[in-house]
Amino acid sequence: MNKIEIGDGFESVIEWMTDNGEVVFDGIVTGVEFVLDLLKWILHFPPAWVLILLAGLLAWRVSGKGLAIFSLAGFFLIQNLGFWEPTMDTLALVITAVLIALIIGVPLGIGSAKNETLNRVVRPVLDFMQTLPAFVYLIPAVLFFQLGEVPGVIATLIFALPPCVRFTGLGIRQVPADIHDAAISFGSSPRQLLFKAELPVALPTMMAGVNQTIMLALSMVVICGMIGAGGLGNEVLKGITQMKIDLGFEAGICIVILAIFLDRITQELGKSGRSEPHA
Repeated sequence: MNKIEIGDGFESVIEWMTDNGEVVFDGIVTGVEFVLDLLKWILHFPPAWVLILLAGLLAWRVSGKGLAIFSLAGFFLIQNLGFWEPTMDTLALVITAVLIALIIGVPLGIGSAKNETLNRVVRPVLDFMQTLPAFVYLIPAVLFFQLGEVPGVIATLIFALPPCVRFTGLGIRQVPADIHDAAISFGSSPRQLLFKAELPVALPTMMAGVNQTIMLALSMVVICGMIGAGGLGNEVLKGITQMKIDLGFEAGICIVILAIFLDRITQELGKSGRSEPHA
């Protein structure tokens, strides 16, 4: 039995897109670089202690004293270890990828919740994306965008996108029928129904999707160190390739601190959103 050349077909598609989509890819690179450079400038401009205090204040306002103390101690440790700049680079990359994922994922999730035909198309695509090994995402990213931060953002975006789509669709589907019917009976237009009834009720579930998107983005950022995405991923990669156990461990600790901070903040924001409909 002859082998089905799936890989050759995939390679042909990639080559055709590379040859004919130069303008599109250049536009994507320009847009991603603009957002990424802006965020890096914002995060690198103030002294480290200013951002550390702001992080502690945010943690205190959102979650309370415990997370505030952890945030202050954790970020001061990152600064003391000498990983402040790579950590801010990683944070900028994660924020860029998550913002783009939300811009794409939220409308797609809403559409899939309201259109069963679209849902039948989107669901197997998301299943495929979530089961594909993370390293495979690096291949098209490198082929289309070479090496550097932009392919790192693109690979991270694609890898972290499915939870955003799934949780948004789930949140919209779980809106109680009585709220939906009440909004319609009061004469709400489809736009008013979405923005004033469905999205506020679905917000806690959507925030759970944002949380998962951020966590996946952080895990992918480390892998993207292999293609020169910079940040803490590069430091972990150096620790592995150069057998510098101390460097790899310290960079890993920085990633854990950043992940816990972002995870707790988004979780608490989701809880606060959940309490609003009962007020």
